[in-house]
Amino acid sequence: MSIDAFSQYFSVIQDTRQSAKISYPLFDILFLTVCATIAGMEGWEDIEDFGEAHLDWLQDKGLFLQGIPVHDTIARVVSSIEPDQFQDCFLKWMQAVNVHANGALIAIDGKVLRSSYNREDRQSTLHMVSAFATANGVVMGQVKTQDKSNEITAIPELINLLDIKGCLVSIDAMGCQTGIAKQVGDYLLAVKGNQKGLEKAVQKALAPLVKKSPECEIEHGHGRIEAREYYVMPAQKLAIDFPDWQGLETVGVAISYRIDSKGKESLEYRYYISSATLTPERFAEAVRGHWEIENRLHWVLDVTMNEDACQIYRGHAAEILAGVRHMALNMLRLETSKKASIRRKQKMASMNVAYLEQVILAGIKGLTEM
Repeated sequence: MSIDAFSQYFSVIQDTRQSAKISYPLFDILFLTVCATIAGMEGWEDIEDFGEAHLDWLQDKGLFLQGIPVHDTIARVVSSIEPDQFQDCFLKWMQAVNVHANGALIAIDGKVLRSSYNREDRQSTLHMVSAFATANGVVMGQVKTQDKSNEITAIPELINLLDIKGCLVSIDAMGCQTGIAKQVGDYLLAVKGNQKGLEKAVQKALAPLVKKSPECEIEHGHGRIEAREYYVMPAQKLAIDFPDWQGLETVGVAISYRIDSKGKESLEYRYYISSATLTPERFAEAVRGHWEIENRLHWVLDVTMNEDACQIYRGHAAEILAGVRHMALNMLRLETSKKASIRRKQKMASMNVAYLEQVILAGIKGLTEM
């Protein structure tokens, strides 16, 4: 396997060390970190051990000719990588290998890395906002929220970085802002109390539809019963009443009724606005699709990759490793020759370098059209 395609995008990251003191090239260490993460390694010592176990394979590719560095060196080098440079490389790589079908859904949402705080300052916990292509479950890009800020400032920054022309972008109520709506071609935004006037108007407009006989989707699973209804209508009058919401075309409501395994009942109404002309079927698909960023990204990062338990925080390490996990997950998802869970693919990659190469090649070759 040639690593030229990988190095094409990531070898441009600058090494801040004095050149005369460099024994282990930055690219070698970054490539090792990505491979080790694909194989399920979680900390610096794990990465060192993975490198020692696969040293012959790495040296066959011209890497680590002086052997594997100790974990402290790996930590110091990765921590020194400039996040903006890494982000730029990540985005260019994903843009090069990804092709969007018209109307593809891109879900944007934030996630807190709960153990990533400086031990002297709990307020320093890292909060990442990610863009997730729901059709094939890959991360298109991510940004860190600025200190003492939140997703409202990070979402516009992320949107500016992405190539989302022709896509439908879904964001929860935090991102329901007129400025954000103007940034994307087609949006689907959840409406809650942070836009009280708009929320009341949407509720009032949809009230006649909600009172009709329900057409429910009923699901059974894990001892619970869930019923869902979806209603949409054109938003011409609302567009006149709320001219700041650029391109407003459709309003909708998703109603969910649930009985859990203990018999407890709950009823929830979730309201949305969109600049796309949505049928009830497309609206339901998009609403369900948005929650895949929780189920197929955030849940996998926490349960399979133990992201919330990772206590690495010094320098830029937490942010760089968050991006590396996204890279690894993308590659594991793109490798489709094996019908297996992400965890099983990681184990196979850790035991078999031939399969590890297959995963990396899948990420390099990229995606089929979504």
